[in-house]
Order: sequence, then C-alpha cells, then structure tokens
Amino acid sequence: MDYSLLLIPLVAFITGFVCSQAGVSGAFLLLPFQVSVLGFVNPSVNATNFLYNVIAIPGGIYRFSREKRMLWVLSFIIILGYIPGIYIGSLFRVTYLIEPKTFKLFIGFVLLYIALRLLKSALRPEKEVKKFDEKIKSHKGVKGDIKVEKTSFSRIIFYFWKEKYSFSPFPVFLTAMLIGIVGGAYGVGGGILMSPLLITFFRLPVHTIAGANLLGTFFASLIGILSFTSLGFPPDITIGGLLGVGGLAGIYTGAKFQKYVPEIKIRLILGFLIIILSGRYIFQYFFQ
Repeated sequence: MDYSLLLIPLVAFITGFVCSQAGVSGAFLLLPFQVSVLGFVNPSVNATNFLYNVIAIPGGIYRFSREKRMLWVLSFIIILGYIPGIYIGSLFRVTYLIEPKTFKLFIGFVLLYIALRLLKSALRPEKEVKKFDEKIKSHKGVKGDIKVEKTSFSRIIFYFWKEKYSFSPFPVFLTAMLIGIVGGAYGVGGGILMSPLLITFFRLPVHTIAGANLLGTFFASLIGILSFTSLGFPPDITIGGLLGVGGLAGIYTGAKFQKYVPEIKIRLILGFLIIILSGRYIFQYFFQ
C-alpha cells in the first residue's frame, strides 16, 4: 500500500484546519513538506502548491459566505491589488538583478517583526479585542454577520456583531499590490503576509478578514499556476490533487470552527506560523 496516498491528504487537512482560522491556506508550510518529505524538488513544486490553494480554498470561502462572514468589498480590493502586483513582480524577477537570497533575508526579518507585533498584541490585546472575545465566550461562538454601511473610494464602513469598523480602500489596495509584487518576484505567499497586516495595521478583526484573504489568495494562485505553466513548469496533478482534497476538508472545517475561537488565540496561532516562515527564510540565507 502506498502510504503517501493517506499521508499527503492528512498533512494538508491538519495544515488547512489550523491555518484557515487565521485567514491563510497554509501553502507555505506544505512547500517544505513536499521538498523534504516527498522529495519533490522540481520547480513545478511551486505550481503544485498553487494548485493546492485553488482546490482547497473554495471550502473555506463557501463556509465563511454561508455564515455571512465574507467581507466581499475587501476581497475585491485585495484581488485588484494582487493582479497588477504579481504581473509587475514577474517582470521584476526576470529583468532586475537583485539577489533573491538576500531579498528573502530581508523578507524574513520583516516577517519576524510582524510576528512579534502579532504576539505582543495577543499577550496585551486592545480593549475592543478583549470585549469581542468575551462575547465569543459568553455566546459560545460568533453570532451575527457583516453589514456594510458605506462603500466609497475614501472609506469602507461596516458593522460586525454590533461593533463598527472602517478602513481606507486605497492603502489596502497598495498593500495588496506590494505583496503581489513580492510574491510574483520571489514566491512569498500573499495570504500569510496580508492577514497579519489587516489585523495589526488596519485593525480589522480576524473573524471578518479571514474569508476575504482566502479569496484573494485563490485568485493569486490561479495567476501563479498560469505563470509557472507558461514557463514550462506545470503543477503535479496527483500531488496537487491529494493535497487539495485534504486541504478542502481542512479549510472548510477550520472556517466552521473559527467562530468558536477567540481572536487572541488566532493571533497567537498566526504569529507562530509567521515565525516559522521567517525562520525558514533566515535559515536559507545562512545555511544554504
């Protein structure tokens, strides 16, 4: 019996279940799994990782949408930023002479800063976060849906569980575009960068941005598959399919389970996940 047929979906299920609660797919954890455990070192491994996202993420999008926790306008802004960003990043990669190894070291330290900021906010949460988490505990889960009050080029205002939140669309668009450029040029996952920035810098609750961030990652992954395939490195359908099936179940279950998890705990999870990614980039610079 080929145990990889069981191992691959199981690893993807666990990864998707944990990471989806923070609004990320977990693809950045599955890349080293494919390389180190499965021995998949061909450049097609990146396209395969994108295929995992395309198959797995719709489960989370469906669940968040069904529970009316999809901030669609935020999804639209993120996607609008990712599309030109990934294209610019691809052009940058083949024309500009910056050493990827050095740049990844820089990204590693940026991620480390974001992770430490997240962990600090989890250990010393804002008053509104404490208040929100108390609601979750008393009601045994998130009750209520997202209601957008105002949509304009200057401000998006919405209510979630009777609390008012707002953000400016243009800074979010620019952030998504910059992340798209980095991702297109050096393969840094968009979702794992976007989620903590939406939480820490734009001060949006994770229960409202998770679905939108996953949808943005889905579209970015479609572009990634097309890019790698056009360069002669299509995804491995078998491995990508097995990962996708496990991830589909994991992300769906994680999205459903998220409403019972306080934001402070999700921030802790996301912080530790980002530390893993930052450590990987820093390690690669000094030891590879």
